[in-house]
Amino acid sequence: MTESDSLTAVLAAAAALIALAFALMCLDRFLNRRQPHELVWSVAMGLFSVGSLAMWFGESVGWNTLAFRLFFLTGAVLNVAWLALGTVYLLAGRRVGDVVRSWLIAASCFASGVVLFAPLRSSVGGHELPTGREVFGPFSRALAAIGSGVPALVIIGGALWSAWRIMRGNSPTVTSSVHRHVDAPRRLVIGNALIALGTLVLSGSGSLAGRFGKDEAFAITLLTGVTVLFVGFLVASNSLARAKRTTALALIGD
Repeated sequence: MTESDSLTAVLAAAAALIALAFALMCLDRFLNRRQPHELVWSVAMGLFSVGSLAMWFGESVGWNTLAFRLFFLTGAVLNVAWLALGTVYLLAGRRVGDVVRSWLIAASCFASGVVLFAPLRSSVGGHELPTGREVFGPFSRALAAIGSGVPALVIIGGALWSAWRIMRGNSPTVTSSVHRHVDAPRRLVIGNALIALGTLVLSGSGSLAGRFGKDEAFAITLLTGVTVLFVGFLVASNSLARAKRTTALALIGD
């Protein structure tokens, strides 16, 4: 293992630890407050932690088929989609979120079966991170493109929508059936901006690859992206009061 491999492994391990702390914090908040977006964020960060650990294993011990399949599945296909589900819950409420969650569970099971059992185009080995094009066929790569690209647009679009609604003095939601009182509007805008930035960083490894090398680029974006996401979550989550549905029950108390 070269010095570069060692550095990449350390960065991947650090990203895994931050993601795990993020997941546990979200899970603890869900157990105390029962807000569904915090549960799905804990799932997303759990997936992120698994993907980062798979990269740590590949860079420190050596890549094998299982490590790369887990890295590809949790990091490229599933992670951002579950993170985006949290945005859906926050913007559209529990009813819409539950419907999307049901579809996402089914899609996640399907994608897991494809990625974990798809035939490989080449063998996996050594300490250098393989690319999806080298290992998987077009269908698995298409799942990664859809699973990362579309949810990223949801997260970034949701952040922009929330900022625009807050600046107009409205609830940062997409439906009148759900209302969220914002205790600190500026803080929420900053938190959402950081979450969107973290999502962009995680998708920016290609631009860094030419400067740092492919493996280092992925490790840098993993660590930087999850750190920015974590900070954004902490900032944004402390600016919202508990959501209340604007129904007849809400008129007499929640």
